[in-house]
Amino acid sequence: MTARTLARLTFANPASLIYLGLVGAAVAFATAVTLFAPDPGFVWVLPALCAFPLFLFVALIHGATLGDGRPATWLFITELVLCVLIQSLVLGTIVEASRGRLRGRPREN
Repeated sequence: MTARTLARLTFANPASLIYLGLVGAAVAFATAVTLFAPDPGFVWVLPALCAFPLFLFVALIHGATLGDGRPATWLFITELVLCVLIQSLVLGTIVEASRGRLRGRPREN
C-alpha cells in the first residue's frame, strides 16, 4: 500500500471522517473542561472511550510495563492519537472492502 492509499483510507472516506470528527469533538470538550473548570474530574475518559477497543490494550500493556498506574500526559495523548488513527484506518479499510474497491474491482452502478 502506498502512503496515498493509507491517507485515503484514514482520512478521506465518510466513516473515518465522522469518527475523527466525534473524537475531535470529545477532545475539544475535554480540553475546554480542563482549562475552565475548577475540577475537571474524569473528563478525559470520554476521548479514551472513543478510542476504546485499541486503547484498552495499549493501556493494559502500558500499565503492565511501567506499573505506576498513571501515565504522563504526553504519553497518554500520544497513545490516544495513535489509537484513533489506527482505528480510523481500520474503519476506512472495512468500509472500502465492503464496497469492493480494495481489490480493484470496478464499481457497479
